[in-house]
Amino acid sequence: MTEQKNTSKPEGTHRRLILKSSLATIAALGTGSVAGLARASAAVVPMTLDEQILNFALNLEYLEAEFYLRAVYGTGLSQSETTGRGTQGTVTGGSMVPFKSDGIRAYATEIANDERHHVDFIRKTLGHASVAEPSIDLKNSFNILAQAAGLGDSFDPFASEENFLLGAFIFEDVGVTAYHGAATLISNKGVLDAAAGILAVEAYHAGIIRVLCYQQGLADAANKIASLRNQLSLAAGATKMTDQGIIYDGKVNLVPSTNLTSLAFERNTDEVLNIVYAGGQSGQFGFFPDRLNGKIN
Repeated sequence: MTEQKNTSKPEGTHRRLILKSSLATIAALGTGSVAGLARASAAVVPMTLDEQILNFALNLEYLEAEFYLRAVYGTGLSQSETTGRGTQGTVTGGSMVPFKSDGIRAYATEIANDERHHVDFIRKTLGHASVAEPSIDLKNSFNILAQAAGLGDSFDPFASEENFLLGAFIFEDVGVTAYHGAATLISNKGVLDAAAGILAVEAYHAGIIRVLCYQQGLADAANKIASLRNQLSLAAGATKMTDQGIIYDGKVNLVPSTNLTSLAFERNTDEVLNIVYAGGQSGQFGFFPDRLNGKIN
């Protein structure tokens, strides 16, 4: 798949300069809490940097929650959990997975509940500044990415337990790298603490999914997915590796991390977007056909 950037989106560096300018205004007011941050936002600027980062994360949490909840329960988030700023979209695709293993069903259920809690927590933290859930595609997006990764022309992550694990593998490592990449841009300590807590849980999820993929003999397919994610990051401007498969350097690799330092990988917003957008317009914007809601999209 040829990656095609969305030219209507400002370059990452330019966007960060704009956001830092807004942050300077808020910092001058001395806001010291998430509630204070929200009040200052309403009075001074439409959206602070920290709020924009949390809303970027909220879009990703909407995606993960809808995927896991449908896989386990057959239904997604409630109407009251998806309202907010921007255009509220619809979810295409998704159904209960015919799990064979009680263990894997239990893991999936726990992750589904966690992702719902993440959505609710971030929405509560943001209050009036929360963006609505955008349109989410859980059908065509997987076909596009599967074809690009060399996994065939069609892929339904809800058709089997094995497919579900590979579908989940697409999300989890991206979430970890996204939260890590955003950490240095967050100024409010309350927001940073919340983001760190969510990152830790997402890392637990990623570890569970990587172990299950390895145990189920899915390392080959997972490696192809990891390779595609890395390629999409590079196409968005990454200058170094941002991903590793479950087998790396001929060895089992259940904890993807930088060489020598063993730190988790990180991605900036452009790199994350290029993955969830399946390369951009040429990939029909992947999981978000109408793009994300919020300033970072």
